[in-house]
Amino acid sequence: MTERTGFRPLEADLPDRLLAVRAAEGDTDSFAVLVRRHSRSLLVLARCMLDSPQDAEEAVQDAFVSAWRRLPEYRHGAEFRTWIHRITVNRCLTVRRRRPPPLSLETVVEPAAGDAWSQPARCAEQDAATAALVRALAELDAGQRVCWLLRELQGLTYKEIAHVTRTSEQTVRGRLFRARRSLQEAMDPWR
Repeated sequence: MTERTGFRPLEADLPDRLLAVRAAEGDTDSFAVLVRRHSRSLLVLARCMLDSPQDAEEAVQDAFVSAWRRLPEYRHGAEFRTWIHRITVNRCLTVRRRRPPPLSLETVVEPAAGDAWSQPARCAEQDAATAALVRALAELDAGQRVCWLLRELQGLTYKEIAHVTRTSEQTVRGRLFRARRSLQEAMDPWR
């Protein structure tokens, strides 16, 4: 552990790469910063992939435990964000392979009174459209779904997605094209 001095910059201001190096040397505070920094986006990704908040939380937790154990293997030339996404995606795919994916819909938050969306017909239409999107996402093959989620929800670049999925950028582009086309066809009735 490094000694704390008044001149040491706050870990929260340090780049991921430096925090990962420190964490690999045993600095648990640096790893805690990485966990805080990335857990929210990884949880969103895992929830979309697993359709279960409990399974998603467990997958992200397992991904961070695995990352902690594998920090000595981490190549510091790669982005930590991409590396932890790969670990999380792999964990989620393992969970999905072990069980058939449940098709569950999140409950819709009650709109405020007087809101245009508070009309029952509009709420029912929104619920049906959301259900159609969930079904359409579930019907995509695993590769297309992962690429779409990483691009559209996580904002990863094609290069980062290729690294996470261990494919080429061309494969990522093809999967995204097919996923977008399938989703567009499934959602055409809702336009």
